[in-house]
Amino acid sequence: MTQFFAETIGQWPLAARDQFNEMRALILLAALDANVGPLEESLKWGQPAWRPKRARQGSTLRLNWQDNSPHTIVLFVDCKTNISATIHEIYPTDFEYESGRALRLTLGAPLPVQAIDHLARITFTYHLKS
Repeated sequence: MTQFFAETIGQWPLAARDQFNEMRALILLAALDANVGPLEESLKWGQPAWRPKRARQGSTLRLNWQDNSPHTIVLFVDCKTNISATIHEIYPTDFEYESGRALRLTLGAPLPVQAIDHLARITFTYHLKS
């Protein structure tokens, strides 16, 4: 894990840190399986974020926990894309969808592994043409 992430999530409660680590592993595996090449891990707006290093390939996926909603963790996609709408159509009950870019999960609940994998793959290949 990058030092940026360790410092950021170190301030989160244990349940959020544990869920972050599980979700990060799923995100990295999805990128590997989709052959998107190396990912850049960084902080965007103070939130852990992933984006393919290859230009014009994919979009950014962010993950955050906030103390104003302490029982959830949220994945964010670019609001200028149709990524959230696509995932919502395929997995209508796997996330709580907000504002066309936020996909919220309850801490401690079983992770929707297939939905997270699909979300990461769509996000990281968003700009590629079929």
